[in-house]
Amino acid sequence: MLRATFAGFTTAYSALQANQKRLDIVGQNLANMNTPGYTRQALKTSSLNYTHPVAHYTNGSETVVGFGVHMDAVTQLRDPYLDAQYRDQIKKSGYADAFQTSLDRLSRVLDESTINGIHMAFNEIQTCLDNMQDVSKINDPIYESELRARMQALTNLLNDADRQITEAEKAEYNRLDGSSSTMNGAEQEIDDILKRISTLNRQIKDNQIFGQPSLELMDERNMLLDELASYIPIEVTYYKDLAHDGIDANGQEDLSEIYHLDANGHPFEKKDWPDDVRVDMLYVDDQGVTQRLTLIEGTVGSGYENMGDVDISLTDPNDPTSVKITFTGSAYKYTTAANNSVQITQPNQSITLGPNNDPNNPETHLPVNGGSVQASLDMLWKDGSNGSVKGYEFYRGQLDTLANAFATVVNQINIAGSAAPGNPNGPNGSQFLLTPWDGNTKITAGNITINPDWSSGNVHVGKAGESANETVLNLLGAMSTSWPLSKNTFVGADGNPIQFGNIDLENNSFADYMNYTATILANDSYTNTQSLKTNVTVLNGIQSSRDSISGVSLDEEAASMMAYMSAYNAASRLMTTLDEALNVLINNTGLVGR
Repeated sequence: MLRATFAGFTTAYSALQANQKRLDIVGQNLANMNTPGYTRQALKTSSLNYTHPVAHYTNGSETVVGFGVHMDAVTQLRDPYLDAQYRDQIKKSGYADAFQTSLDRLSRVLDESTINGIHMAFNEIQTCLDNMQDVSKINDPIYESELRARMQALTNLLNDADRQITEAEKAEYNRLDGSSSTMNGAEQEIDDILKRISTLNRQIKDNQIFGQPSLELMDERNMLLDELASYIPIEVTYYKDLAHDGIDANGQEDLSEIYHLDANGHPFEKKDWPDDVRVDMLYVDDQGVTQRLTLIEGTVGSGYENMGDVDISLTDPNDPTSVKITFTGSAYKYTTAANNSVQITQPNQSITLGPNNDPNNPETHLPVNGGSVQASLDMLWKDGSNGSVKGYEFYRGQLDTLANAFATVVNQINIAGSAAPGNPNGPNGSQFLLTPWDGNTKITAGNITINPDWSSGNVHVGKAGESANETVLNLLGAMSTSWPLSKNTFVGADGNPIQFGNIDLENNSFADYMNYTATILANDSYTNTQSLKTNVTVLNGIQSSRDSISGVSLDEEAASMMAYMSAYNAASRLMTTLDEALNVLINNTGLVGR
């Protein structure tokens, strides 16, 4: 059997087309070599098989030859496993980066390595008391006025540090909910990303159904998925929709949804139907089990019914630490029934995350290192108790402990040093130097101040006891003593030990406790910085692996261009050779007598 006359030309022509398309794709890759998010493209081809014989009757001895190459599609070169790795790693980097931003903000309040802050204020009070301890200076109002000024400076610094922590908490909340600021917060960014992915899902699928690859739109979607993963932990799944998943309504295999079938029900060609994309957010329920909330369900429904949203609010409008965050899933979702059939449901699923520091009573929460949103929530919610993250409230608690301890010691010493025998509360019952001191209100860094009666001259540093400077000596001793006391050596004017209650500064003096707190912050910052460097290094390694597959390499494209050009030239030569053979067949055969 002779091969069809122009069959060889068809083969050569398809080779010319395929290699021309490959050269076009190489040009496209090189043109977008520096385009952010661009994925290297390639031509997917398959052999154009010899499926039907030309002659109806054949003896089976003919060698079957195909008709060239078929251009199936222009595809992207991506590795879903590397994409999943990258998004899992970027949430860790996003957490560490956001957490470091918060720690840096705190360091401007508590790091006193380059400024004269609270630690120096304690030292100045101690210096003032040291100058005042001489009996001849006790009654000099200038020295007492200087002591009052130094203590006023200290209380102002504590008040300001507390205020700055409150401002840092407000700024942290604005990072989550930017509705009250000029910048979008995480809530607005996440909602915007979900809307854009939802819209792209529909655009890409509609275009692919009509034969348009929409690869650039897929690049945009991949960039948005990477960005979303830096905020919250996500899992991306590619799947066929309900009408093309190969399962019928009864949960049985249905080949007609995947393949074109012949008259006998046998598949002869696979249906080319585009994938949908599902985006799930990972969270841990109150039983400690990892669960999934579907934020984007492919292209199901209409409008934005295929996507969920996030809502961030305050339980107490004046307290940034009362933040709660609610994630709502997509209105429609694919679910699997008991008989393995897949159906569309309206689950109306949502989860709400709130503060919880008790590991014995866990609540629903995001996974550890679960993105920048989790970092902000940890800074607002966690106070370091039970081994949790040391957030803003931990450091506020450190300042409150310091302020309360200092006020308690100073007030108790002065009251004991102002008392006449048999009258422990002093001449007028209000011989305290720092307020509030009403027995009910706890003194904190935010409310500590000088007693107005001390400023007006109605209250003075105590002078009762065996010596007029006994109170000053007690105050001076208290400044250098480590708390809690290993042995109480402080005695009041009545000769009895002064009772301070339960004061514990981790075996530090007042000034050293401030250094101790700053050291905790420095250690946290150092540890997180190292974690951030490690996470970024791992992330860059995964990105390099992705780039080796999806990125455009000048050397690879140049080598491919040369190979495709050689193949193009060979196909052209094949066509010329076939033309010569056809010329011989037409003009040089069948002539008798030559």
